Amino acid sequence: MSPARRCSRTACSRSAVATLTYVYADQTAVLGPLSTYAEPHAYDLCEAHSERLSAPRGWDVLRLAREPVDTGPSNDDLLALADAVREAGRPAPPRQAAAVPETGRETARKGHLRVLRPE
Repeated sequence: MSPARRCSRTACSRSAVATLTYVYADQTAVLGPLSTYAEPHAYDLCEAHSERLSAPRGWDVLRLAREPVDTGPSNDDLLALADAVREAGRPAPPRQAAAVPETGRETARKGHLRVLRPE
């Protein structure tokens, strides 16, 4: 069995792209993006059948927008990335050293650590 879902219409073997459900209380047919998993009371439709869908007289058809196809990064994404790179490349502002009373003479340094000898 194929993992791709097929159109629910008889004799149609095309892949499903939309799911049709009915809200009987509101007399509305809802056509939306393909659901995550097959529901027993929903109908999966191919592109052709979803475009030609009609509802019974007196019913409304509500067509929900399909999820957009991811086309890659947008201009906003690229600008945000460029701003982040610029920010990371800027030198850090000098920090104000905390006033620590020294009780000796500095004799050695290793990184941010200092060795003090008593005077």
